[in-house]
Amino acid sequence: MALEDGVVEELNEERNSHNDVEEPNPVETSQKQQTEQVSRPAYILPAIVASQFAGTALWFAGNAILPELGWDNLDDSSLGYLTSSVQFGFILGTFVFALLSIADRFLPTKVFALCSLAGAACNALLPVCSPSQSLAGLIVLRLTTGFFLAGIYPVGMKVAADWFQTGLGKALGWLVGALALGSSFPFLLRQIPQSWESLIWETSAIAVLGGLVIGFLVPNGPYRKAGNVKGLDPSVICTLFTNKKFASAAISYWGHMWELYAFWTWTPVVWEAYLNENDSSSEFWSPSLVTFLVIGVGGLGCVVGGYLSIRYGSAAVAFGSLAISGAMCFLSPLLYMAPLGIMFAAYLFWGMAVVADSPQFSTLVAQSAPAESKGTALTIVNCIGFTVTIGSIQLLAVPLPEQYLFLLLVPGPIIGLYSLWTYHLRGQDWMENSKS
Repeated sequence: MALEDGVVEELNEERNSHNDVEEPNPVETSQKQQTEQVSRPAYILPAIVASQFAGTALWFAGNAILPELGWDNLDDSSLGYLTSSVQFGFILGTFVFALLSIADRFLPTKVFALCSLAGAACNALLPVCSPSQSLAGLIVLRLTTGFFLAGIYPVGMKVAADWFQTGLGKALGWLVGALALGSSFPFLLRQIPQSWESLIWETSAIAVLGGLVIGFLVPNGPYRKAGNVKGLDPSVICTLFTNKKFASAAISYWGHMWELYAFWTWTPVVWEAYLNENDSSSEFWSPSLVTFLVIGVGGLGCVVGGYLSIRYGSAAVAFGSLAISGAMCFLSPLLYMAPLGIMFAAYLFWGMAVVADSPQFSTLVAQSAPAESKGTALTIVNCIGFTVTIGSIQLLAVPLPEQYLFLLLVPGPIIGLYSLWTYHLRGQDWMENSKS
């Protein structure tokens, strides 16, 4: 019996030892799952989105007040210069940020917060440019505002990428949706009876609030990896473009950008001409309100595209959106001849499609870049993309009837679609990247 008891005891010990090695501890597993669940608080994405909305409200503040200034030296051509000055400032800012890898070397939330405060200050100085002054002062202030927007839009995407490893396409859909709504917001404020100075100060106050929210409420994301670059190192940028998938996503994004900001900038001009030709005097159909709705509905398009990317992948959603908006560019002369209701509905649909691909292109860029260079990758691609927008915005200032203006934007979507199809979709199942 003693021998039998000893054998049984030995077998029990061996079984216990085996269980200790092979079977996971249910308590530890539960704790690990809880840790993963609480590693991203529920308020993180709403806080980033709200801050992005607030910061990008600075973007078109100058455009919204242009008709209210009443300066003798501001004509229709000034719209192109005014918008391009913001774009040029943004390009300069993104180039500096990318060259110095600022979004990767420093805490991106702090960079975002500081740039929101600085951009708000530059915007708040616009009333200093009195009617007795030249257009130059207004352009300089808009340029510096654009410079600091470089620390808001692409850096905001970097913050989101640090928090979302899966579902990034959906997260960036919300983020770029906030950009669309924020960009359109000054046109809504213009509908409120108030001075243009009040509108400027309101957008500045909103931007300050957004900077404080992200600066104090959003910590570093769990997927943040600090860059190894200690200073100026252009080779980081060059290395990124040796990746064909990265280069393809970037080129497709640039084709999209050829259309996007020119469409947003010239929509009020096209609509003013359309309404004048159709003798529409209703306050509802004011160009500024239509512009707010057309740009703002893009936020819904981004969110819908983000959820579709979970099922179909970012590349497929970007391709579909760019194909739709490119087709709308081609059909725009026919839309101009349509009744008011059809024209309005078509522009709302166009407004949803024209920006819905933007977060998906950013997702493809971020996923194609090394973790330690994501911030630099997003920033340099934005830099070149906004350089492209200056060309398209100025091109539409040519003496061409408003009915045909948007035909000049068709080449951008064509180039973007070709690049996206060649390196991301051809010969692949569109469901392949369904978790992006």
